[in-house]
Amino acid sequence: MKLRLSHIATLFFLFAAPFSAWGQIEVVATTSTYGWIARTIGGDRVDVFSIAKGDEDVHFVRPKPSFAERLAKADLLITTGMDLELWLPGLMDKASNPRIREGQVGYVSASDGVTKLEIPSTADRSQGGVHIYGNPHIQVSPINIRQVAYNITVGLAKVDPDHRKEYEDRLKAFQDRIDRRLFGDDLVDLVGGPTLCRLAESGRLIPFLEGRTIKGTPGIDLLGGWMKKALPLRDRELVTYHKNWIYFTTLLGLRVVGEVEPKPAIPPSPKDVEKLINLMKQLHVPVILAANYFDETKIHRVADAVGATPVIVPLDVGGAPGTEDYFKLVDTWIDGLLAAYGAST
Repeated sequence: MKLRLSHIATLFFLFAAPFSAWGQIEVVATTSTYGWIARTIGGDRVDVFSIAKGDEDVHFVRPKPSFAERLAKADLLITTGMDLELWLPGLMDKASNPRIREGQVGYVSASDGVTKLEIPSTADRSQGGVHIYGNPHIQVSPINIRQVAYNITVGLAKVDPDHRKEYEDRLKAFQDRIDRRLFGDDLVDLVGGPTLCRLAESGRLIPFLEGRTIKGTPGIDLLGGWMKKALPLRDRELVTYHKNWIYFTTLLGLRVVGEVEPKPAIPPSPKDVEKLINLMKQLHVPVILAANYFDETKIHRVADAVGATPVIVPLDVGGAPGTEDYFKLVDTWIDGLLAAYGAST
């Protein structure tokens, strides 16, 4: 029996249509944080798989055939969109899923619209793991996470336009929650979250509040949330293991004076360790901040040599007990640093 042209077109649509035509949206995220945001925005409309675990270094994920299988049936891929997940193109080639290629409807660059820091002037690979588009560890700033959530919402609405309003409503609620956790209810209600985020991202929030009275109250007295809690951390010096905290330390006003790695992704030699120890002793640096996927023996060796306190925490959601969502994760970072400095709010 010969198939009519209309029948062929129908069959093509059935086999080419995304899986979401029959059920949930199949989402693959490169990190657990992106995956958690996708679940928060998507609700029961999404089935989310995160490739990298919360305590795994996203630079060095070992590709598995099962990852390619997930990508092959995905409706939406969420990736940083900077040169972080260098293992992803090989998996994409094996998956052969045109819907989630860069530039296609099922591709989300989580970093779109994020103000990038540490963009190198030259792409000199002799300087270690240089990221030519800037530092890709955008998830450590809640302000960046607001934008990431927006990008994911746009992606979900593209592949599932019938539920656009549902996603947008969840985005609005999520961003409002971020704002209130950052600045407290009073300040958000009086000034507005977006304005406060712009001020905080540019480093002008505290001077703005200290120099103004709002509704008869000194602006700084209205500050709440994480930004108030972290006030004792402002201008404190610390060392990090790797260059993956710059968005967080910049937001809170911490000063990074060095890294355990002499260059990004280059393990420290004994001479490098000695040099860092001398620097920390000279500056009396009391804290080392590190993601929990690095070699803790190296962190403790440096910390013990100078009497510093190591703060070893996950970089992504679910990377340790008690970090099952992004809000708990940020609490863990701030609480760990406050305890290390012996500070209190």
